[in-house]
Order: sequence, then C-alpha cells, then structure tokens
Amino acid sequence: MTDLTAAWTALEDAARKDALTRIVDHFAAEPDRLKALVVEACGLRLDLSKQPWSRAGLAAALDLARASGVEAARERLFAGEAVNVTERRAALHMALRAPNGSTFSAAGRPVSGEVEAVRGRMKAFAGAVRSGEVCGASGRPFETIVHIGIGGSDLGPRLVWRALKRLEPDIDVRFVGNVDPSDLAQAMAGLNAETTLVVIVSKTFTTQETMANATAARGWLHAFLGPDGDANLAAASTNVEACAAFGIPAERVFGFEDWVGGRYSVMSAVGLSCAIALGWDRFEALMAGAAAMDDHFRAAPLERNAPVLLALAHVFNRNGLGRPVRVVEPYADRLGLLASYLQQLEMESNGKRVTLSGAPVAHATSTAVFGNAGTNDQHAFFQMLHQGVDVIPVDFVAVAQAEEGPKAQQAILLANAIAQAEALMTGSANAAEPHRHFPGDRPSSFILMDRLTPKTLGALIALYEHKVFVEGVLWDINSFDQWGVELGKTLATAVLGELQGGEAGAHDPSTAALIERLRGA
Repeated sequence: MTDLTAAWTALEDAARKDALTRIVDHFAAEPDRLKALVVEACGLRLDLSKQPWSRAGLAAALDLARASGVEAARERLFAGEAVNVTERRAALHMALRAPNGSTFSAAGRPVSGEVEAVRGRMKAFAGAVRSGEVCGASGRPFETIVHIGIGGSDLGPRLVWRALKRLEPDIDVRFVGNVDPSDLAQAMAGLNAETTLVVIVSKTFTTQETMANATAARGWLHAFLGPDGDANLAAASTNVEACAAFGIPAERVFGFEDWVGGRYSVMSAVGLSCAIALGWDRFEALMAGAAAMDDHFRAAPLERNAPVLLALAHVFNRNGLGRPVRVVEPYADRLGLLASYLQQLEMESNGKRVTLSGAPVAHATSTAVFGNAGTNDQHAFFQMLHQGVDVIPVDFVAVAQAEEGPKAQQAILLANAIAQAEALMTGSANAAEPHRHFPGDRPSSFILMDRLTPKTLGALIALYEHKVFVEGVLWDINSFDQWGVELGKTLATAVLGELQGGEAGAHDPSTAALIERLRGA
C-alpha cells in the first residue's frame, strides 16, 4: 500500500467515524474548534467549523494533501511548468494580476513583461473611452458596451459587472452569450448604434456562437452607421489577422496567451468591458485582491491556507461521505451569478474521469454545483436542504456591510444567512409532528466578506480558483483542459449542415428523426 493509498483510506475511515457524531457535538468535544477552522485572509473570513470533520478528520484530510503533493504541485503551478499536461501548457492566471515588476515565466519563457504591456494598452484604451477621446463612427462618446462571448469569455465578466457596477453607471454593459437570436435581440433593444461599443471576446476568433452573434451585431452597426460602423468594434483575441478581416484594427485588439484558460481569464483582456465600464482603478483593485489571495495560497501553511482547507472540506464531503452535490448560496444579490460562474470553474475543470496518466480515476471527482441568491432560494429549494433525503453541503457567502440600501434590510439578510447555516447544522426535534422535524447535521462553510469591493471580489474569485486546483491535485486530474466540450461542438457542425439542406449523415434513429423534423424549419 502506497502512502497515498493509505492517506485516502485514512480519510475515508475518518469520515465514516465522524459521520457517527453530529457536527454540533464536535464543538463541545473540541474547545479550540473555531480557532482551528476559521481562517481570515485578504478581507475574507472562512469558517469551516460547521463541516462534518472532527479534529482527527481534519488531520486525515491534511495528511492526504501532503501525501498527494499539494505543496510541490503548487510550486510547479507558480513556476509556470506545464501543469496542463494534455495541452502541454502552463496555467498562469496568477501572472495576469501580479504587480508590475513580477517575474512569471511559462515553460521558462518570461511572460510578465507581455502581461504588463497588454495591461498598459487596456488601461489607456479604457481611459480614452471613458473620457470620450475614443468615440464611435459619429464622434459621439460611448454610453453602452455590448460584450459578446461565451463560457469563460462571458461568465467571469458577467459576475464582475453585476457584483461591482454602480447604480447609475457612466457606461452600461450588456452581455450576449447564447447563440439563440433572442439573447442578442434583448441585449440590443433600445440601444443607439452611435453610442454603442461592441466588444467581441474570442481567443481564436472562430467560436461558432460568438462569431454568429458578432456578425449580427456588426450588421446592426452597419445598418445605422454604414461601413464606418466598424469604428464601434473592439476585441479580446489572439487572432489579430481574423480580427482585421472582420474590420477591427490591431490597435483595438487586446491579446491573451494560451497559458490562460477561458474560465481563469476574467482578469486578462477578457475583462476589457469591465475595465472600461468600472474604470481602471476598480479593475486594478480587482486584480490586487486576487493577487493577495495568490500570495496567501502560495505562502500559508496547509493547515492555515484558505483555498486548501476549503478544498479539503469539499473533498471530505464528496469522497469521504459520498455527497455529489453542493449548493453555493451568496446572501448578496450582487453575487447572484456566483454559482453560475463556479459551475464552469469547478465542473469544467474537475469533471474528469481519467487521471493525468490517462488511467481511470480511483475516486469520484467534481461535485455538481447549483445556487442563486439568498433569501430568494429559501423560498425555493431550501426545503430540500433541510428535510430532503440527501445531505447537500452549502457554501454560504455573506457581506458584512452593504454599500447601498437601508441598513435594516442588510441586517435581515445577514440574520437569514446565519440562521440558515445554524438550522442546517442543529436541526429541530419534533417526534410528535414528524412533518416539522428537521434532522440537522447538514454541513456548511461560511465565507464572510467585510465589504463587497473590487479587492474582496478578486480575493473570492482566486480563493475558488486555487480551491479547484487543490482538488485536482488530490484526484490526480488535469484541472486545465476541457476536452469534454469538443465532441458535441463537432457533431453540431455536421448537424447544422444537414439542417440547412445538406446531405443526411449517419445518426441514431432518434437524432435522424429530429433532424428530418427540423430540416427547412
């Protein structure tokens, strides 16, 4: 038995033993439980004391992290080694937000200088758009940005914009991700082409959904402004030639490298729309918050390391206790897209069935993530969390001080978040009325932000990024590729040709019938 196998066995044994003790009873048995399981870092307070592990369970989880080589893997990540083994690439999203003068390298090639150059261009462009120096075809300043992208080119900027936008922004942002033409139509409704900047985000500038929407948006600009409407276009892409052919000059194209995965890219040129509309100072603060969490993740010992501990809590539930689903519930409406963002970050990163070497995984991998925003969800699926058959762990995220609105309402919001976490753990016995019985013993993590600022949002994003990486190390999988999305995309190209009148291909009977039913529709 290898040390790693023994560590996994010890974790599973500890989880089975801990399952015999209610979470609330661990507090009485462990007077120092809060001290051991609460970590403060970068404006976030992470409380893992309501997780189902005992002191011995936590020790087993930490032993697993050490046996899995988390510390060495962390160094390889920051050193720019090709941790994305199937694509032979580094994963250096940390370089995107590192301070000027940093010395990150990808496979031995210095990259920090390139990052700073793109950042400098983004800063200048954002300032010029906001000041009115850079205008559209008619000479009027921009009032709205239409951000076109999908997946990592969409979810991160959407999250950041909703979280940080001012109540009355100087420049508004509308997002288009879905190839469904209704998405584009709703985003463009009521806009003035003269004052609209269209930002197209696609690394290759070939993504089918993005390019369909981009072509339609350019057609809309041309319909009002003629060919000069191309002056209302900008792009985040590495394919400068394709952008030029589309009508976007090189000075309006902002690149990012292949060592930046889409779901890790919000602080690259992918975030250009946010950098413009929020203002560079706030976008820079977002990066600073993420960089602070990068430093914490790299330097803090495992037992006081927020991303490591959060990953271990999730693995304890997923693998030790067989819980395949988790809720992420921000008690902050501005963070209502957090679960959607984490669905891609976690499930695309770690939804894998083979190890780094290509062998079948020995342990279950990514949890399924869902959630929206409290208190709305208390009136939706919380019934299942409290009294359903399945135990579903919850990540609560709350903000201590609101930036807007009545303070009394913020107190109500916080009271609900705290009470829900307590109720899930403690439950309520009622033998006389079983319908009113709450079993309790349902785990949660609680992340408290002092304020929802660009810096704390950046720290929160980086917390989950590094958490995902640690989980990937524990499961021995590649958290940075996403081959699972390719097959459906390839088949869609063939099906599209058939729907448009091309020769019928070989399909199963159900698929063939659907194509035949929709041909020419």
